[in-house]
Amino acid sequence: MASTIISSSPVTNSDRSKRRKKKKSAAAAAAAQQFKQAEGSSSHARWRTESQQQIYSSKLIQALSQVQLNPSSPSAPRRGRAVREAADRALAVSARGRSRWSRAILTSRIKLKFRKQQRRHQIKQQQRIVSAAGGGGGGKSLPAVQRKVRLLGRLVPGCKKEPLPVILEEATDYIAALEMQVRAMTALADLLSGSNQASAGSSS
Repeated sequence: MASTIISSSPVTNSDRSKRRKKKKSAAAAAAAQQFKQAEGSSSHARWRTESQQQIYSSKLIQALSQVQLNPSSPSAPRRGRAVREAADRALAVSARGRSRWSRAILTSRIKLKFRKQQRRHQIKQQQRIVSAAGGGGGGKSLPAVQRKVRLLGRLVPGCKKEPLPVILEEATDYIAALEMQVRAMTALADLLSGSNQASAGSSS
């Protein structure tokens, strides 16, 4: 009886050591996952800091000054498009190319000449797919969730063909950056309107 107890005790100790190793490895994996999540959340949170907004505001002013230096005087829609493109480029530069959407915005200037041709080609391809599927009705159409994922991928630059986890990560960062862009542009507009009112009051 005693011999059986003694012989079985090393097996129990080895099992305990294995369980401890498994617990340690599981704890290490959980800690690494939490670190990755914290790192990702901090990348989104940086757009909410005052220092990041000041960096973007300075880059925005530089980009807008280059738009104003254009000798031609385009129409109002073209001016608005030029301002929006300058603001987006400044936002992508502020992101330092760490995200897919920022890299896509920075490289979009190179593809600007071919964008209209690509859109026409995509529209033709979509029309062919719809016609081949019998008008897109019935059960052959995409599920609602898949359609929304595809739409979200089109809204976020550089995420048209990416999987859902990548789209969600990029969309979260992109939305936070756009919110910071709105705050910076609103503050700049208030500053400009205040200076214009002060100059008008002094001239009168």
